[in-house]
Amino acid sequence: MIAKTMTLEPPAGALAIAARLRDAGHVAYFCGGAVRDALMGVRPKDYDLATSAAPDEVERLFERTVPVGKAFGVMLVGGDGDVFYEVATFRTDRDYADGRRPDGVDFSSPEEDAKRRDFTINALFYDPVRKEAVDYVGGLDDIAMRRLRAVGDPRARFSEDKLRLLRAVRFAARTGFAIEPATWNALVEMGGESTCVSPERIAAEFEGMLTGGRSRAAFDLLKQSGMLRHILPEVDALAGVEQPPDFHPEGDVWEHTLLLLDEMDQVRTGRPAAPDPSAFGDVDASRGMTTGDFSADEHVRGVLESRERMDEHLRISLAWAALLHDIGKPPTFSVSDRIRFNNHDKEGALMATEALRRLRRPRRLIETVSDLIARHMHFANLRKMRNSKLRRWLADPGFPAHLELHRLDCMASHRMLANWQFGLEAWRKELATPPPHEPIIGGRDLIALGMTPGPETGRLLARIEDARLEGEISDREEALATARAYISQLSPKS
Repeated sequence: MIAKTMTLEPPAGALAIAARLRDAGHVAYFCGGAVRDALMGVRPKDYDLATSAAPDEVERLFERTVPVGKAFGVMLVGGDGDVFYEVATFRTDRDYADGRRPDGVDFSSPEEDAKRRDFTINALFYDPVRKEAVDYVGGLDDIAMRRLRAVGDPRARFSEDKLRLLRAVRFAARTGFAIEPATWNALVEMGGESTCVSPERIAAEFEGMLTGGRSRAAFDLLKQSGMLRHILPEVDALAGVEQPPDFHPEGDVWEHTLLLLDEMDQVRTGRPAAPDPSAFGDVDASRGMTTGDFSADEHVRGVLESRERMDEHLRISLAWAALLHDIGKPPTFSVSDRIRFNNHDKEGALMATEALRRLRRPRRLIETVSDLIARHMHFANLRKMRNSKLRRWLADPGFPAHLELHRLDCMASHRMLANWQFGLEAWRKELATPPPHEPIIGGRDLIALGMTPGPETGRLLARIEDARLEGEISDREEALATARAYISQLSPKS
């Protein structure tokens, strides 16, 4: 055992739980992520405790407990107000028949508990009395060396719980630590077994990678280890697919995707990149393929403005769309006057839907991601859209995510941002325009004019709303006049 003086400042409620356990004669340490993060200079999010007290004793000592995993020694104990803390009994695990959870546990000592954990940096304890980190597995050295290492035999640790294969990648990416050779070799050798994990848990790990601020590093490791081809073969297939250099000087579709994830990471960590306009030339001004005229400060302000308008659902959807937006390119690759990917946006939307269904993502998320991918090429024609079509898109609550996906796509390739700037300014204008409180006319008005209810009624109302958005109709009387003229052209049966 190695001990090292350190500073950890758990909430008062968590400290009170530890004190109560000690007063009853038990060992009580803080454990896991809180200790790791504090040693790395990161503010911990959760404060879990490990103790020699058995679950029944924990229930006896505290009034508010929830037996979330009592058979495995895990209890929740009420602390500050409505806050509960996880309190787990020191244990060793029995066999893992399903490759995910132990068949049972035996209560044991702090040292044995540390040895059954996944990675050394997660197997550290904190003694709140001595104010020391307690290390039985070399985690302190690994943090100092910025190294991710499995506890004991890495193949044994990965065999016990196949989710650890994905967690290794997520932790390595999040911390920036190198995976030590023996752990990496086991990861590569056993990567295909990650498919034994439930789709929901795989998806949760992927979302953690996509939203943790180091997504490029995570998916680069997934690719290098070979796990990506087993879980998302559609993304793995992007490597080696060439692109037209005039639009994609960065390289193949995989490199483009990694650069896009890197741009997304910079936004998530509060440092969105601002391009240097002097480094790029005009490509096609008629299609908005120019660098635009925003200053660096205006660029960053626009990025943060659109992100602030996205709720958590949109942010997660955008992250998935960033990863999957070009998966339609491999099956649509062709060469004519140049390399082309005709309809890759539509194909990609269908493929993304299938991939996310396979990972059992919620229907709402699948629909949003599919829409983002299906329309990610529409910005090329943004200036040519009818005003009514453009305004409907601008008014869509999901438009900020469309806007940001387009910007990320550009920043990871040609960096021609004039269309993004046009879309941003049009969106700002739309937000500043008070929406109508109600439709200018309704179905009852059309029936009063002699129209028979049916599909044609809805189509006429849509045409009138389009005319209003185009500025061709400004008030109710003009809308009614337009409706009369249209109805008069219909056959009597209409």
